[in-house]
Amino acid sequence: MGMAGVQENGHGEMGMSDFPLGSKNKYKRMDSDFTDDDDQYQLERRKKSTRKYVFGCAVFASLNNVLLGYDVGVMSGAILFIQQDLKITEVQQEVLVGVLSIISLIGSLAGGRTSDAIGRKWTMGFAAVIFQIGAAVMTIAPSFEILMVGRILAGVGIGFGVMIAPVYIAEISPTIARGSLTSFPEIFINLGILLGYVSNYAFSGLSAHISWRVMLAVGILPSVFIGVALFIIPESPRWLVLQNRVEEARLVLMKTNENDSEVEERLAEIQQAAGTADTDKPVWRELLSPSPALRRMLITGIGIQCFQQITGIDATVYYSPTIFKAAGIEDESKLLAATVAVGVSKTAFILIAIILIDKVGRKPLLYVSTIGMTTCLLGVGITLLLMKEGSISIALAILFVCGNVAFFSVGIGPVCWVLTSEIFPLRLRAQASGLGAVGNRMCSGLIAMSFLSVSRAITVGGTFLIFSVISALSIAFVYKHVPETKGKSLEQIELLFQDEYAFQGGEVQLGDVEHLVQK
Repeated sequence: MGMAGVQENGHGEMGMSDFPLGSKNKYKRMDSDFTDDDDQYQLERRKKSTRKYVFGCAVFASLNNVLLGYDVGVMSGAILFIQQDLKITEVQQEVLVGVLSIISLIGSLAGGRTSDAIGRKWTMGFAAVIFQIGAAVMTIAPSFEILMVGRILAGVGIGFGVMIAPVYIAEISPTIARGSLTSFPEIFINLGILLGYVSNYAFSGLSAHISWRVMLAVGILPSVFIGVALFIIPESPRWLVLQNRVEEARLVLMKTNENDSEVEERLAEIQQAAGTADTDKPVWRELLSPSPALRRMLITGIGIQCFQQITGIDATVYYSPTIFKAAGIEDESKLLAATVAVGVSKTAFILIAIILIDKVGRKPLLYVSTIGMTTCLLGVGITLLLMKEGSISIALAILFVCGNVAFFSVGIGPVCWVLTSEIFPLRLRAQASGLGAVGNRMCSGLIAMSFLSVSRAITVGGTFLIFSVISALSIAFVYKHVPETKGKSLEQIELLFQDEYAFQGGEVQLGDVEHLVQK
């Protein structure tokens, strides 16, 4: 009774445990003219605090993605100096660049089970430690073989990081802001790429033996901030429910939702989703013999992840100096300066997606993105094939390459990770998202490891024409297989995929999904 007396406010309603109503409220009459204003003040105060807290969690959870972005960006320039210093062949260059993505699928596959076992938060920490070790080995590598060992370790760490960050953010975010917040990992990938390009330009004046080592060593720094973040961010409430730690989950939801009624509603939905799972059937058996609803989820999640990469975005970023050299830029410092423009474009336009993803929805952004990418990829191919080297060719190549990465960042770049993190059922989410990340990393690695060979066989321009055809196919995939998930809770999205008519219709109203719950 004493606790009840402390928590009740003037209206006989429960107060907000994290925000004391203050000493004035203790003595305020029930019919006071100021009570409503004070309640509104406390509500606004809680909203601001909640938004800051969730924003901070999303930022800290996304730091691992800086590592991936930095590696992608820095390797585009570092490979020039590695070739000079270690005298590696063209095939070795392709293997060195592409192996990180291929090996990262090991981390992504293991990441699902690891995050189910030790939690989402500590999986992020584990990823950072592995990457740090790999980056340190690469920095001091005296030979190509040792460099490959470090590259493989870094790849495993990145594999863990890229699959778990979107899952964690989706599980702690309130429904209304989930799309924007789950896009943060893509923002940080872009930020990392830009930092990698800047690092290339900044250290390009050093000797070939030293420059690439300094470039790779700088990538260790974000891991320090990740270590600090582990002591600040909470565990995922949905993972806590799966571990029967319901009260801890409620406390986390109190910090990440704006009112108590929403906390209880979300907690009830999570408990229901966890309770309806077939716990006797292993997760991997469900994924290998999926129900019709799960099959639709897997097609959407893995398909969008693969299309994100087979349209050639990593090849564009890794080999942008090669592309610009084909257009006519010969000076090495100018090549690296042009790649900085690519990094700025890719980073700046992600902000548009963050603003719009929860307003206009996932699917419209995907249409704009895939159509724009198809146009720009076609433009790069035509420019390199039909125009002679010169200032016009260089200008058009830079314009179309920057346009391609900009359209990528507006849509399929961030939306891909948002969709994969929100469409799968709670019990399968981590491991199914891991499968999507595996598809993403495998496609990235295959493209990166074959780009130079294919370009030599059919020219750089011909390679980009192939990318434009694949990008056109992605438009059709979005139309047929991607439903709109804006404004729906994770549990409601699961129900959406269970109804084939609603899934095929693409656009589903929240009331329609709620009607499914009643069936």
